[in-house]
Amino acid sequence: MEAYATALSYAIPGFVILIIIEALAARLMKKDINNSEDVISSLSSGMTNTLKSLLGLSIVIVSYEWMHNLFAIMDIQSSLTLYILAFIGIDFAAYWSHRFNHVINVFWNRHIVHHSSEEFNLSCALRQEISAIVGVYFFLYIPLAIIGIPPKVIAITAPLHLFAQFWYHTRLINRMGVLEYILVTPSHHRVHHAINDIYIDKNYAAIFIVWDRMFGTFQEELPEEEPIYGTLKPARTWNPVVINYMHMWQLIKDAWHAQSIWDKVRIWFMPTGWRPADVIKRHPVKEIPVYERIKYQTDISKGLLWWSWFQFILTNLLLYHMLVQFGSLDASQLVLYASFLFLSIFGFTSLMDVHMIGLVFESIKSLFGLFIIWYSGGWFGLDAQLPMATSLMSGYLLTAGFLAIYFIMYDRSSKSFSDKEYMHEANSLV
Repeated sequence: MEAYATALSYAIPGFVILIIIEALAARLMKKDINNSEDVISSLSSGMTNTLKSLLGLSIVIVSYEWMHNLFAIMDIQSSLTLYILAFIGIDFAAYWSHRFNHVINVFWNRHIVHHSSEEFNLSCALRQEISAIVGVYFFLYIPLAIIGIPPKVIAITAPLHLFAQFWYHTRLINRMGVLEYILVTPSHHRVHHAINDIYIDKNYAAIFIVWDRMFGTFQEELPEEEPIYGTLKPARTWNPVVINYMHMWQLIKDAWHAQSIWDKVRIWFMPTGWRPADVIKRHPVKEIPVYERIKYQTDISKGLLWWSWFQFILTNLLLYHMLVQFGSLDASQLVLYASFLFLSIFGFTSLMDVHMIGLVFESIKSLFGLFIIWYSGGWFGLDAQLPMATSLMSGYLLTAGFLAIYFIMYDRSSKSFSDKEYMHEANSLV
């Protein structure tokens, strides 16, 4: 895990630089591809995913190492061949796991946050889940285990395969000639993220588009059909944690309300969006036609927007500090640090929704942060790199609590905003 933290400490600055370059290029090209709140939400989602990974919050049913020891019938000596076969095999598995996530009700909860943005830009690539706790797709790696790909090769290749999916989340690159027939391009992936009738549930491939062409899920981007992004039931919140569990909450409610025992069981494994007929009748979910939707926008004050950016940047810097210090922090310190960052993300993204729960979590975050300083006598060794870091953190935590009260009062008084309406819209996602 320490090696993973080190890799992320290099990867994250690279992602940030590319996102800034894309934003500058969009300005030069006079294209509107970014919304501040949406970018903060996307990158905050990436931070929650990183925290989950660093803490090892996942359950492995069957490990690849066990499958390799059991099934391997070959011993390939060429290192180049090993890595090529591993990359292709991982990509094949990625196609099918991605497809299953889209078409099976319970598995959609593992992937919904990645599609929840109504924009499409590089920051969306980092909109990653925290809800996929159990590793269920181990069987897709059996072919790699059979041909003898060592676990170490998989461990090295898998992150590279994941990072290679970052670049094509953009609207600034058009069609790419002959590469359109071989690799996943921005054009292909724009189709995948679109909810237009002709585009939905298409182009599942991660790197090689040949899988979609082979298995009948390929769709070209059409010049006359501009992609509309998001989910069929819009998220209506900037909070990535809430988005992660919206679909699961809807499934739980529908299973509870269903009168038939069979419906209570099968709802989890039916096509995504399926609901029992009696539940649809008694508990209808508001649907917004794709071509009539208006993008979610809370229209917050400039003060709250700038404060949200400040909190996001500070939280990101603290996460980076946690990555750099990962090897020197014990388990209890890691849990404390990650919990604080999680509370921070939940707080400032809810504050962007102008929701009262934002005030609650901002207050809890401030109190928890002050407790950490009192309990530890400092901020996880940050004073060694930044003089007076603990004093600065204390000042920030006190300020954050008071500003949360101010912005909730100011922005809510100037907007016709209802917590009840917010929660109804948020919980209506299927």
